[in-house]
Amino acid sequence: MPKLISNGRCIPYDPDLIDLAKKLRNNVTIHERKLWYFLREIKPRVLRQRPILYYIADFYCPAKKLVIEIDGTQHQSTEGREKDALRKKILNGHGINVIRFTNRQIDNEFSEVCEIILEYLKN
Repeated sequence: MPKLISNGRCIPYDPDLIDLAKKLRNNVTIHERKLWYFLREIKPRVLRQRPILYYIADFYCPAKKLVIEIDGTQHQSTEGREKDALRKKILNGHGINVIRFTNRQIDNEFSEVCEIILEYLKN
């Protein structure tokens, strides 16, 4: 595995992910864009497409150590669920909580998704 770096203020990350994270920020899905318009207006600050350890989180709130993921159909396969479970276990091991929402939830239950996120950020 590649070496992780840290500036002492953030969770370590794989520097090889920086370019990919930048590309992802410039090519957001409609679901990520919709949630980002909500998240960028709230406090504490939420970052998007943030390298953390060996992963890129869709959204990350450093103040609350909270990762917010939006899952498309690739996450619904057995392999996708297994990868997500391992990723969550590793992130949890570093004190980071992970919450996941589906594209369908962003489309059909957006206000409920926002309420759940606000509850996590309050605590």
